[in-house]
Amino acid sequence: MKTGGTTVNIIGAGLAGALLAVLLARRGFAVALYERRPDPREIQPERGRSINLALAARGIRALERAGVMERVQPLTIAMRGRMVHERSGASALQPYGQREHEVIYSVGRADLNRLLIEEALRHPNVTARFNQQCTGVDPGNNRLRLRDTTSGSERELDLAPAIATDGAGSAVRASLAAAGLATVREHWLDHDYKELTVPPVAGAPALARHALHIWPRGGFMLIALPNTDASFTATLFLARSGAASFAALESAAAVARFFAQEFPDAVPHLPRLAAEFAQNPQGQLGTVHTSPWHAGGKLLLLGDAAHAIVPFHGQGMNAAFEDCRVLDELLDRHDEWLTLFAEFERARRPNTEAIAAMALENYIEMRDTVLDARFLRRKNLAMALERRFPERFIPRYSMVMFHPEIPYAEALRRGVLQAQLLDDLDGGDAAAAGPDLERAERLIRERLPPVGTAAVSDPPV
Repeated sequence: MKTGGTTVNIIGAGLAGALLAVLLARRGFAVALYERRPDPREIQPERGRSINLALAARGIRALERAGVMERVQPLTIAMRGRMVHERSGASALQPYGQREHEVIYSVGRADLNRLLIEEALRHPNVTARFNQQCTGVDPGNNRLRLRDTTSGSERELDLAPAIATDGAGSAVRASLAAAGLATVREHWLDHDYKELTVPPVAGAPALARHALHIWPRGGFMLIALPNTDASFTATLFLARSGAASFAALESAAAVARFFAQEFPDAVPHLPRLAAEFAQNPQGQLGTVHTSPWHAGGKLLLLGDAAHAIVPFHGQGMNAAFEDCRVLDELLDRHDEWLTLFAEFERARRPNTEAIAAMALENYIEMRDTVLDARFLRRKNLAMALERRFPERFIPRYSMVMFHPEIPYAEALRRGVLQAQLLDDLDGGDAAAAGPDLERAERLIRERLPPVGTAAVSDPPV
C-alpha cells in the first residue's frame, strides 16, 4: 500500500500499539498514537496488574520484523521449563522443549512498553499524545472523540484510518458495540488473580532463575516469573468465591493460614505477603469475542481489543504481536484499507479463536495435571515421538510456543489428532520402556502428514 501522506491513528499505545507504530513508520506512514494513560517514560509502572509476560517465538518474530529485538533482548530472562513445587516441598523442572532454543522469556511489561514507545518515537513521522481518553468513535461520520484526562478538554478529529489497540477493556470496542456496529461476548472466569513479590536475598534470586515456578494445587495455583532485578513476580490464581477462594481470605490471618497450608515452601520468600495481599488489586480474567473486528475501511480492532484471552498459555502478547506482523505483511498486497482490514480479520480470526481455547485448556494443565503420572508419561512419549518423527509429530505446546510458522488453528487441529494417537500408544506404566516405534510409525504415517502439507483427513477407524 502506498503511504501517500496518510496519517494512521493508533488508539492505545500499549505493547501492540507501540509495535504497530514502529512497523507502520518503517513503511513511511505518518502515525499518531493516542493513549489514555500518562507517558510510561515519565512515571513508575502500576503495581499489581502486570501478570509477567512470556515472550515466545511468535512475539520474537514480530519484534525482529520491526528491527527491535536486539534492544529487547537485555530485558528478557530465559525460562527453560516449569519448576513444579509440590506441597511436600519437593520440586522438579519440567522442560518446555528438548532443543537448546526451545525456551520462553520472562519480560517486564512496563520496561518493554517503554522501549517500544521510545523506538516508535525515534521515527520523525510518529507522534504520541498521552492522557488522551477515547470517549467514542463514529465511523459513519468519520469522527474520533478524545478527552484530555489532565485538563478535561474534549475534541474531535478525523477517525480514518484508525487501528484500536486499547486492550481488553477497549473503549473503542465498547463504542462500536453501543452503536450496533459490533457484537461482543465476554466470558469471565470465576477465578481472579493477585500479584505478590519475591524479593532478592542479598542481591541474589531467591528461586532458580531460569524457570517459571508453579505451585499447582488442583483448583488453583501460584506462579512466579523472574525479573532482571533478581526479584520474581508471583501471581495467585484462585476462585472468586467458595471454600478456597479470595472471598474466604478476608483477613491477614486467613491469608497466612492459607499460604502456610498450600504453599509452605513459598512463604519464606514472600516477606510482604500480608501487606501486598491487602494492597494489590484483585484482577479479573476473561475471554473476549468480537464480530466484526472492523468498521468498513475506517477502523480496525487489533490485539486484545478484538480478542482478549486468559494468560495461561503465555500467548496474549505474542498473539497481539503476531497480529501486528500479519497486518504489516498484508500491506504488501492491498491498496485499500477496506480490503486490508477484511482480509486481516479473515486470516486471523480462526487462529485467535484457537489460542483462546488452548489458553483455557492450559489453565487446567498448569494447576492440576502437571503433577499427574499419566500427564508426565504422555509428555515423555510425545517428546520421544518428536525426536523420532520431527517432520510429523510436534507436541502441541511446542507448536504454539516455538513454531510461529504453524498457525494456532493448525496447532489446535493437529493437537487433537496427536492426543488421540497418544491415547492409542500409551501403554500405561509399561510405556516407561519406550514406545513401540514400529506401531508408532505406522499410526503417525496414517494420521499425520508432514507439518505444512495438506489437511489431515479423518483417521481410519
